[in-house]
Amino acid sequence: MVNQCSIYDYGNTPFITHVKRDVCQNNNFRTARWTGEHLQLTLMCIPRGSEIGLEKHPDVDQFLYIESGNGFAMMGSEKNTPDYCHHVSCGDGIFIPAGTWHNLKNTGCCDLKLFSIYAPPQHPFGTVHRYKPEE
Repeated sequence: MVNQCSIYDYGNTPFITHVKRDVCQNNNFRTARWTGEHLQLTLMCIPRGSEIGLEKHPDVDQFLYIESGNGFAMMGSEKNTPDYCHHVSCGDGIFIPAGTWHNLKNTGCCDLKLFSIYAPPQHPFGTVHRYKPEE
């Protein structure tokens, strides 16, 4: 079994991993798992009652995949008026076009475990945020 210490950014090299296992074993808010020149995979763990936080990536498309837990996704072109809202759970994929305001809230009774793919990368190589960064 892989332990938390072996989950790190393999960076711009060929790489194969068991993403479901990685997501389930990650307990950090965000861990970069693979950062290439045009794509990045991060693992996320959103604690019960917490959220990613309202954000927008002007030049980055994003895909979120829910591995376990329940949440509420909000997206829209205006910061405080999301026009696309949906309850999400295990197996759901969320596509976020560049320039779209978005947030994901954990509405379940346990951690919300997911992975995020950014194109191009959003975070520096090797990023690990043990807890949600302060805004």
